[in-house]
Amino acid sequence: MGGQYRIKGNKYPRMRRRRRRGRLVVIAVASVAVLGMIGWGTLQLIDLFTGGGGKASAAGTKADCAAGATPSATPTARAALPKPDKITVNVFNATTRSGLAKQTADELKKRGFKIGDVGNATKQFDKKVKGTGLLLGPGSALDTSLPVLASQLSTAELRTDAARKGPSVDLIIGDRFKGLTKKADADRALTALANPEPTTAASKKGC
Repeated sequence: MGGQYRIKGNKYPRMRRRRRRGRLVVIAVASVAVLGMIGWGTLQLIDLFTGGGGKASAAGTKADCAAGATPSATPTARAALPKPDKITVNVFNATTRSGLAKQTADELKKRGFKIGDVGNATKQFDKKVKGTGLLLGPGSALDTSLPVLASQLSTAELRTDAARKGPSVDLIIGDRFKGLTKKADADRALTALANPEPTTAASKKGC
């Protein structure tokens, strides 16, 4: 072709289609960026309303620990306790009030205990027991006879003598003695000793 529309040299005019492709690329990039922002915002909202994955996991762990807690069917280990009629009690009065040893011995006999010696306390304890009483026995009686006798005088002091021989135990009446524990309360204490309640225990591992 000639005239003013003749093409000269090896350069050609740019076509407008290239501009349209450039716009498509820009639009595509912008779309990806917008979608990314939307996704990030959605995750932030989820964390906000759920409290975050870490806290939810911690709550779940506590719930699992609570669910895994089971009551122990085995009560606290204790040697077989003797019945009151198997226990011989010596009753001694360490106070200045007369008649207390016999009165107390008679009441213990009514409650099923065997009675041994009754009288005044020896010089070792006479007028030296300041509390309500002292329950004294051999070392083997600490978890057997003494707790049973203690149910009858709950405020008394328990003490053992390693050198002492024989199964009998002593009740030495002290200055603050006013009488044995009421029978109803003593019976409840005996029942609790014979049938201890099971304890609830949960495994601490992982909690």
